[in-house]
Amino acid sequence: MPVIFSDAEIARLISEPKQLPPDWRTRLTLRPKRGHKEQQLDLTGESGSEFRIILRQSNVNQLDFSAILVVRIPESNRLFRLRRYNGKSHQHTNQIEGNSFYDFHIHMATQRYQDIGEREDTYAETTNRYGNLTEALGCMQQDVSLIIPENDQLDLI
Repeated sequence: MPVIFSDAEIARLISEPKQLPPDWRTRLTLRPKRGHKEQQLDLTGESGSEFRIILRQSNVNQLDFSAILVVRIPESNRLFRLRRYNGKSHQHTNQIEGNSFYDFHIHMATQRYQDIGEREDTYAETTNRYGNLTEALGCMQQDVSLIIPENDQLDLI
């Protein structure tokens, strides 16, 4: 698989301001979907990039969740995962680094994993910044330039 975005392009997309709409909480209310709950919200970044937030939560295991930020690859229908905030529900191994862990972790798109033909967000790091999906969304907001409307609170999803 050819490299789609370099590390510099990934950093630019992460830092591009993304304004949440006034009704973002309602639009991110999780809905049942085959064994889990899920919801998506499309956003346009300040520079015109098309982003999507995807939230998923297992019906069975409260620690099995993901908060994902993707960008639409220009002139295609393909989505590129920039960040994925996962719960503590499975073991993860970074192939290049050779380390494994079973913990809350954040997947990050990298050029080097694309270079070896892996998914763009295969690399991950453990974190103690969140312990549930709401907190993971809060971390995402801090990390990827999501702008919350004035007089709004993140913790009300």
